[in-house]
Amino acid sequence: MTTAALPTLLLLAIATALAIVVAGRADAILQDHDSGRIVIDEIVGMAIALAGFPPTWTNVVVIFVLFRILDVVKIWPASYCDRDMPGGAGVVLDDVVSGIYANLLARLVL
Repeated sequence: MTTAALPTLLLLAIATALAIVVAGRADAILQDHDSGRIVIDEIVGMAIALAGFPPTWTNVVVIFVLFRILDVVKIWPASYCDRDMPGGAGVVLDDVVSGIYANLLARLVL
């Protein structure tokens, strides 16, 4: 990892923490765990999936498709986060895991 990657990782960590707080509050207000009306988790997950890639159309489309597939399939520990974690952490962290997996898989296929 280069030192240039550190600001990106820090920004993603801050965005994840804020998303957990916001999603947790939305979860409580809506009284519907991981409601479809909460999208901040998808935004953070996709940002993680795209991290380190140039923003070309090919990269964005391929990574989006990979992220969506992985977000639906929920490979462990994403399934654990989605199923067993309460509040904002449960809403956001499954997408974070899917974003990490999409990023790693995209490094193999792009």
